Amino acid sequence: MLLQYLQHRRDCKFKQDERTARIQALTQYHGPFTAFDREVVAKPIEELVEGVHQGALQPLDILRTYGKVALKAHERTNCLTEVMVSAAEGWAQDGSINFQGPLAGIPVSLKDTIVVGGFDATVGYSSFVGRGPAEDGAVARLLKDAGAIPYVKTNLPITLLSFESTNDVWGRCTNPHNPAYSPGGSTGGEAALLALGGRIGIGSDVAGSVRAPAHFSGIYSLRCATGRWPKLGFATSMPGQEGVPSVYSPMARTLHDLAYFTRAVVGMRPWRYDPSVHPLPWRAEVEAEYESEEKKLRVGVMRTDGVVDPSPACARALDMAAEALRRAGHEIVELDGGEKLSSPPPSPYEALQLGAHLLNADGCRMFRSFFRPGERNDPGAEQLHWLMRLPGPLRYLYYLWVRYVRRDEVWAGLVREWREKTAFENWQLVAKREAYRNQWFQWWNGAEVDFLLTPPNATPAVPHDGMKDAVSSCGYTFMFNLLDYTCGVIPVTHVDKTLDKLAPDFSIKKLNGVAQGAYKLYDAEAMHGLPVGVQIVGRRLEEEKVLAIMKRVEDALGEDKYTLLDID
Repeated sequence: MLLQYLQHRRDCKFKQDERTARIQALTQYHGPFTAFDREVVAKPIEELVEGVHQGALQPLDILRTYGKVALKAHERTNCLTEVMVSAAEGWAQDGSINFQGPLAGIPVSLKDTIVVGGFDATVGYSSFVGRGPAEDGAVARLLKDAGAIPYVKTNLPITLLSFESTNDVWGRCTNPHNPAYSPGGSTGGEAALLALGGRIGIGSDVAGSVRAPAHFSGIYSLRCATGRWPKLGFATSMPGQEGVPSVYSPMARTLHDLAYFTRAVVGMRPWRYDPSVHPLPWRAEVEAEYESEEKKLRVGVMRTDGVVDPSPACARALDMAAEALRRAGHEIVELDGGEKLSSPPPSPYEALQLGAHLLNADGCRMFRSFFRPGERNDPGAEQLHWLMRLPGPLRYLYYLWVRYVRRDEVWAGLVREWREKTAFENWQLVAKREAYRNQWFQWWNGAEVDFLLTPPNATPAVPHDGMKDAVSSCGYTFMFNLLDYTCGVIPVTHVDKTLDKLAPDFSIKKLNGVAQGAYKLYDAEAMHGLPVGVQIVGRRLEEEKVLAIMKRVEDALGEDKYTLLDID
């Protein structure tokens, strides 16, 4: 035990010292931004690509701009893990990258889990240090073939099961708007970098891990359906977990870049790189149909998931988006009642129950198997594991107390069978998942809505270590992982300490246990200035449609459109 702990500390120090040395060696990447740097960051992505194609722009010059952006963002937020810039300079000159591709010369940042040859993919575990493969994974190969330059990897939480991004190997990543708060997770380092001037990146999402960071940090992300975006060539904390499949998906500083990047990757025919990807080309006609101002949309507005009502800040952002769409002539349909729907959608709480038990059917054994003695766990993931470890009789007594003494049916329903499942029980859960998906399929057919508009989370960014309380408050994103729907998040506004205060008669004691955990962290005064977004939800494999509707929503906001952070 002691020897393993000492090795853990040595490996953490080694990676942090290695990162520091790599940053210090980048002598051309320090100093203030030049006029050229600011021009590159502001220029539309297709103009950068065209400049590289025509020889008017050199990929190395673009790389140096974004390398400088990354180092400044890291200094503020600790967002970087593997600094690959020196290697990227070599790839840009040795023929490794196809600069005739649709992403020619564009630096792309990657979540730490994505495999790049010659670099670790630690997932925040010290036991993964020194295990980096020699060859690129499928995603890195595709990017280079498309002309992109992978140049940095970004921070994340150990276990990947958190809306925070902290681990012993790389340290704590902070929110670019307020260092006391999380940038999101599990793709939080990516969001911090993009908010501070990065261009485009890739993350993964099993319960909201590209959408919560977009909402927390003020960027744009798309949660693709399974089979639309490549995921071969990655490390994970839960290999073999398929109850709620993880997907890899794009993230970007602007909506325009997000759409361009998604089209470019699908246009590379990713099914040639990853056999799990559907051979489904980009459907430009669908994108054009939903971008057309002539098409008026039927918008299903989900005000609450029935588990945790959105905080005043998140409810206000949703109101802003819904009202903007109403002014633009679109039809607003309230999902929680009204004449325009014959029935409400299936219970979101059922999705939270099913998803939580499917995702942790192994009793948290897999993600725990990679820990070394003394290694810090994420406080939210630790709460999951702590409850799993309770002896059955004690857990049942706890359930009885929650259900009949506290009279909290919501929390009781989550903890009642919170234990490792047998294969038979797991199959039963999968069968329930499929039945639940069919219920939504039938409901949506009857409702005839074009998309759903929802909060991405009940609160804005959580304070550091806040997931100990808010670990189960993920229903607004997690539900659509269970359904495997395509979703996007756009930033809308910022927390206002005056507008977003809790009502004078608000009482946390009246809430269920999940909602209490979320509202323990809500403080409009302390959160003032944090970003707040909305979530746009389509059906499965509707990436073209969702991106087009994200643009319609942003256009409808007009002068209320979110203002990005300036680069310093």
